[in-house]
Order: sequence, then C-alpha cells, then structure tokens
Amino acid sequence: MARKTNFQGKNYRNLEENMYICSMSSIFDNLQILITIGIIVLLIIIIPIGRWLYMRSVRVRNRLQMSYLFTNITHELLTPMTILAASTEQLRAAYPEGKEEYDRMDRNIQRTIRLLQQILETSKSQEGELKLLVSYGDVMNYITETARCTEPLMRQKNLEFSIQCKPESMMGWIDTDKLDKIIFNLLSNAAKYTPENGKVTLDVATNQYFNGIIIRVSDNGVGIDKDKMKHLFSRFLDGDYRRQRTIGTGLGLSLTRDLVYLHKGTIQCQSTVGKGTTFTIELPIGKEAFAPSQIDEQNKISIKVPTGNILDLPALEPTNLTVSDVPLPPDAYNVLIVEDNKELLMLMHQMLRTRYHILTATNGKEALDIIRTNEIDMIVSDVMMPEMNGYELTRRIKEDEDMSHLPIILLTAKIQEEDRHEALTAGADDYITKPFSIKDLQLHIDNIVENRQRVHRVVQATEMEQPDSSNRPLTLDEEFLQRATECVKQHLNDSDYDRESFAADMGASASTLYNKLRALTGMNVTAFMRDIRLKAACRLAKEYPDLRISDIAYRVGFKDPKYFATAFKKEMGIQPKEYFDRLRADAHPSAKAPQT
Repeated sequence: MARKTNFQGKNYRNLEENMYICSMSSIFDNLQILITIGIIVLLIIIIPIGRWLYMRSVRVRNRLQMSYLFTNITHELLTPMTILAASTEQLRAAYPEGKEEYDRMDRNIQRTIRLLQQILETSKSQEGELKLLVSYGDVMNYITETARCTEPLMRQKNLEFSIQCKPESMMGWIDTDKLDKIIFNLLSNAAKYTPENGKVTLDVATNQYFNGIIIRVSDNGVGIDKDKMKHLFSRFLDGDYRRQRTIGTGLGLSLTRDLVYLHKGTIQCQSTVGKGTTFTIELPIGKEAFAPSQIDEQNKISIKVPTGNILDLPALEPTNLTVSDVPLPPDAYNVLIVEDNKELLMLMHQMLRTRYHILTATNGKEALDIIRTNEIDMIVSDVMMPEMNGYELTRRIKEDEDMSHLPIILLTAKIQEEDRHEALTAGADDYITKPFSIKDLQLHIDNIVENRQRVHRVVQATEMEQPDSSNRPLTLDEEFLQRATECVKQHLNDSDYDRESFAADMGASASTLYNKLRALTGMNVTAFMRDIRLKAACRLAKEYPDLRISDIAYRVGFKDPKYFATAFKKEMGIQPKEYFDRLRADAHPSAKAPQT
C-alpha cells in the first residue's frame, strides 16, 4: 500500500513537471510571437519614418544647394547691372539729347537691382545670415529724408503723400540699411494698392519711454481680405498686384517682417477691404537693446549718403499714347497694343508708331471697348494682365463674328510648350516670348500684314463683285462681301452715300464695318466703295462707249469729274480718257448710251 502511494506521488510530481514545462513552453511561444509582432510593427513604423527623414534631408540639401546657386547667380547678375548703370551714365554725358531713353534705362536698371538685392536679403534671412549693425544719429530726420525718396512713386498715381514725425528730431540707434528696405517696401506697397488720387501717410512717433519709435504706414486703398491676412507675411504670397496693375514678387512683406524681427521690433497689420490698410512697426532705438557686436561706434547716421535701396528717379512722364505725330500713309495699319506695364507700352508705342497707327490699352476689358469703337487692323497683347488676360481677350475676339477676323499676336514671359499650346488654342495668330526685341515684334507684324495683303490681292483679282457661279454654299465672309457689294451698287449714283450710311444699311457700326472690310479685302470703307464705283464705271464705258467721262463719273457717284479722273488713274494706272478712247475704238458702232 505504501509502495502504491509512493508511485502515485511520483506520477503526480511528473504530471506537475510536465504541466509546468508545457506552460513555460507556451509562454515562450507566445513571447516569441509577441516579439515577432513587435518587430514587424516597429519595421512598419520605422521604415516610413526613416524614408520620410531621408527624403526630408534630400529636400533640405537640394534646397540649400539651390539657394547657394541662386545666391551666386544673383551676385553675378549684379555685376552686369552695375556695368549697364555706368554705361548709361556715360551715354547720358556724351549724348544728352536722349534724356527720356536714359531715364527709362535708369528706372529699369534700378528696379532690377532692387529686386536682386531683395532676393539676396531673403536668401540670407532663410539661412540665418542677416546681421544687424546699428549706428547713432537723428532717427527722425533720417526716416523723413528716406521716405521722401519714394515721392516719384506717389506722383505717378497722383497720390497725396504726407510724412509726419513727432518729434521732428530724435537721436537713437538704427541699422540704416535695414530701415531703408522696411520703409521702401511698406511705402511702395501702399502706392501699388492705392488707386489714383488716393492718400498715403507715414507717421512716426516715439514711445512713452523715448527708447523706441512707432512707424505707421497708412493708405485708403483696396485693403486686404481676411483669407490673405492669414498668410500676409508668407513668402511668394500671390497678391492682387496684377489686378491692381502693379508689379510684385511675393517677397516684400516677408522680408520686411524678417528685417523688423532682426531689429528686435514688432509688426502688425490692420486692414478693411475697400477702406485701406495700416502697418504698425515698433523698433527699439536705445543702445541697450543691442548686443555689443551689433553696435557700430565709428560711423554715424548720415542723410547725405545715398541709400542703396531707394533712388529718387524722375517720375514717368507718359507721352500721347493714342495720337501719332509721325506722318504715315493713309493705308497704314491700325495696331492696338494691349500691355499693363506702362513703360513697355510706351516703348512699343514709340518704336512702332513710325510704321503703324498705334492705339493702346492696359487690359483686355479696355481693349474690347476700343475695338468696338475704333478701326483696328491688328492686336498685339500681353498675356498676364489685370481685369482680363490675353487668353480671355483672344477667346472673346475669336468668338465674336464682328471681330473674329482680327489677327492677334500674344506676348508672354511663359516659355513652356503648354503655354504656347494654350495661346494657339485660344485663337492667337502668333506667339512671342519675353524678352523680345522690338525689331522681332515688327517682323512678326510685317509677316501677318504681308500674308493678309497677299490674300487681298487674290480676292481683288477674282472680281469679288461678280456672284459665284458655282452651286456651293457661300461662306460667312463671302456672304458678307456679296451683301456689302450689292449695298453699294444699290446706291451707285448717290454721291451723298457715305460710310455712315453704308454701315447703317449693313446693320453694323462704322468701326465694325471697317474692321471686316479691311481684314477681307485690305481696303478701308471708302476705298471699298470707290473700288466698286470705278469698276462700275469701266462696265458702263464698255457697254456705252459714247458716254462722256463726266456723265460716267456722275452715274457712279462721283461729284467731281476731276476727282474721278485722279482716282481712276491711281486705281487703273491710266487716265480715264485714254482708257475710254481705247474702248470706243474697239466698240460696236451700234452701241448707244442709256436714257438718263
């Protein structure tokens, strides 16, 4: 019995050991599973994070490389711009009669230099390389004189510009280079977005402790909506500068904020759409606000030293953009130039007016109004414009039956193939990328003119006044020409039937009638009517050779036989008497004149 009990106890212990071993094995297996799952989860998490970190480092490295390359290129561009500026000064001294051209070159050289400097400053700010160096002097006087350098910008738009400093004189420490850029960016921004005859003010005052200044730049312009206020100081903000007919880069306010922060100041903006905008900047001017390495004890603030960022150039004085004082032949083409950059518009007008009658517009909407009320032969238009861009203008013209015949050349800084495709899809006849030379533009215009004139010669050679003997349906242009021809024939002996009466009978405005006839025949309205009258005179002379020249002239609507003879000689290359004498010599003797 005792033996049996010992045997059972041993079996029980063996069972417990086996159960323990199985339990441990199960735990170990579960642990292995958990470890495997944990490793897989970690891999799932770590691999994307690692890839994201790697890609981020690649982007940062590429951005730094591009920033370095961009900075170097910008530095390199400043050198030729400096050479151009010096060369312009030499030309001004040697040939002073070209003052307007020199002023235009100076303005654009300085504008380019300012943009390049702004790019460099922005690049330095991104890389943390902007350094502050403050000098001691009369802060208020310096701000006043610096702000006055922006007066040409204000005069261009007839803006009321006022500067108020309280007190008028205040000594302190500022970095003049940084303050120049802050003032210029804020005032030029105010000038851009304030309509003509608006108001821009600069108010400067000290704080209550007299160790800081408060600068307020206010305008009564278009204002900034709430959506844009959220990203106002972001780089490359797409502002409304095109809609406001201005030039912008999206860097000015971002750089201004960086310069204010570098100067240990603050900047705020308050704006109401349609009422105006106010920027408020607070800057310390006490010496204790700056580190010893930021203080320049040697050099004092001088208002006599020209600033590098603002140049007081004479205001742009526009010439007459619609009336040319250059004598041109009566059949010279009327070219409408549509461009929102006033200086480029003036330059194209000045260079092309010796060959064409030039009309101008600053956006697509304005261009449409001019086309509907003026005689236009061709349109040269920029693509990026306020109100209505060049693509939309082209589509509107090509979709309108009264204007669809007008050839259009588009000008754009976009150079991608898809941009060219979009221009041609809109209906443009030609496409020129900026920068371009005026000679190239003139060549493109001449090519289109020559092609049109070639077509006109073919039309005239086929005797357009004769009806088409084929049974094919007439095109809209052929139908228009046939209707116009019949309209003139019905009033052939009416010498008082003029272009206004002709346009009224055709159900079109005088400008629309001109544009259609010019495009289809190469002739203006008067020439078209005269051409039909002269051809009718030739038919009368063939049918009734006994008619006198004066009778024929009166029968085809000429009041003065002498003018008839002059017009006939110009058109046919021969005097009417000589022409009619030849006809009489070959005529049948039984031909009689019709009864009057």
